[in-house]
Amino acid sequence: MDRPNIPLNALRAFEAAARHLTLSKAAIELCVTQAALSHQIRNLEERLGVALFRRVPRGLVLTDEGAALAPVLTGSLDLIGATLDRFSSGRYHEALHVGVVGTFATGWLIPRLAGFEAAHPEVDLRIFANNNRVSIPGEGLDLAIRFGDGSWHGLQATRIMDAPLAPMCAPDRARTMSGPQAMLEQPLLRSYRTGEWERWFAGLGLACPPLRGPMLDSSIALADMAAEGHGIALLPPALFGHWTDRGRLVTLFDHSIAAGAYWLTRLQSRPETSGMRSFREWLCREVTDQPPATG
Repeated sequence: MDRPNIPLNALRAFEAAARHLTLSKAAIELCVTQAALSHQIRNLEERLGVALFRRVPRGLVLTDEGAALAPVLTGSLDLIGATLDRFSSGRYHEALHVGVVGTFATGWLIPRLAGFEAAHPEVDLRIFANNNRVSIPGEGLDLAIRFGDGSWHGLQATRIMDAPLAPMCAPDRARTMSGPQAMLEQPLLRSYRTGEWERWFAGLGLACPPLRGPMLDSSIALADMAAEGHGIALLPPALFGHWTDRGRLVTLFDHSIAAGAYWLTRLQSRPETSGMRSFREWLCREVTDQPPATG
């Protein structure tokens, strides 16, 4: 069956009238007369062979057919408008929604974003920080940078950088530390990732002391507590160079443990767009060419 040849103006007229449910407001929005708008809607109804509205004393009421068509048209016109908005200066701008674990965002990515923006002005990058708990489809993201082992069901993961953990604390506390043995008497701050302190001490042949105090789900919060003198935190020094540069934190000793890496992830079921590819390639190149400063 051939589809009816329907003018776009008729569809726009119906969509506006369906939103306002009055011809007068729809006509004002589209800058046409009420008579012209009514004519376009009648033309659409004739071409479709159905009534889209019932006229009532106070305005319009959608028929079942009109109620089925209206949201489809509204969504389509909104999508067209959003796509057209991405064209400026003769160039298409792709919006790229990226979820980033907060530690990586503040400690590595944000200081370098100006370089990406300068190299790729066609990509409208939008960053959403999280605490490493993120759902790409559930949050409407295109990409997500997360910390872990790179194994996530349904996701393609590109390894960005390793970030071994080492003890860090405020400078005043560090000056009292003569060696790893001295840490046995110090308050050790806990993260939501269990077993890290046990592994760190085991690597030195020491038994981990009892761990007490609050457990935090953010490395940034751990760093802040350590910087304020509340204890020692296991943190990735590669992402806290700006803290050590400003004298807020000091890395204790050379011994560290591998707890995972940072990965750029995306849905395997979704093809990589040009913006996604540009961001991935820039990220990998930036890690190789300009490794983050360590403490």
